Amino acid sequence: MTTTEISTLHEEVRALAAERGAVILAHNYQVPEVQDVADFVGDSLGLSREAAATDAEAIVFCGVHFMAETASILAPDKTVLIPDLDAGCSLAASITADQLRAWKAEHPGAVVVSYVNTTAEVKAESDYCCTSGNAKAVIEAIPEDREILFLPDLFLGVWLERATGRKLKIWMGECHVHAGIRPADIERWQDEAPDAELLVHPECGCASQCMAFGNERTHILSTEGMINFAKTSPKQRFLVATETGILHRLSKEAPEKRFEAISEKAICKYMKMITLEKLRDSLRDWKHVVTVEPEVAERARGAIERMVALG
Repeated sequence: MTTTEISTLHEEVRALAAERGAVILAHNYQVPEVQDVADFVGDSLGLSREAAATDAEAIVFCGVHFMAETASILAPDKTVLIPDLDAGCSLAASITADQLRAWKAEHPGAVVVSYVNTTAEVKAESDYCCTSGNAKAVIEAIPEDREILFLPDLFLGVWLERATGRKLKIWMGECHVHAGIRPADIERWQDEAPDAELLVHPECGCASQCMAFGNERTHILSTEGMINFAKTSPKQRFLVATETGILHRLSKEAPEKRFEAISEKAICKYMKMITLEKLRDSLRDWKHVVTVEPEVAERARGAIERMVALG
């Protein structure tokens, strides 16, 4: 797509959003041209906060389906649209509400902490939700004598055990993109780029190994944490271990610095499903509306609100 075509579509999208009274939220992993037209770009926690606080009549969520569901739960009086209904999540698909109910039955009295990358039905069975940015704070807020069931991400759970010193029961789910960033990728970085800082998402298959390095150039951070760190760091070169969409925002927020992907293969096909054309069509044709059953939403809301409150 040419620069002129992108500019024309941006104008169309902005005009339709204004006409419809809609706010556009985009996740850090969205394609650059969608990030550039959004009103807010951020991680799951930041976008959840925007959804809860917005005065707009409608929310167009450029992300994946569970994020749009979360927005609908937090803003039940708003219309929530997602430009592509097929934008799912391999991690969210790794556990169902029935599986969680069975797991809870095996551990009566346990506190259930669900990563935000889960369906509304799973959130409704949970005591807390968390994001990678506040998962540590959520675990530390739970009394030490309580058993904790953490789901669905294996690698985030293992990292949390290291970070908090708590023993968790961990569901064996994974994000196919982050799981694909392996210790070998990190070892290559250690050898080939000794001048660079390494920014690692805790969902990565290499995250717990990175903690073991214990060196001051390795930082385990949420996507928003990566943005904030890079902007304030005096360093000039960063290798980034997460979905490659974050590189666009990093380069915009810190244009004088150099950002490279640890793995060029770290691309989420679901995050890339939403295009400018689909965003325009979503606003023009008022599709696709995402709703959550009121009873499920009511039960899920408490867990999500605890996540947002803990920051």
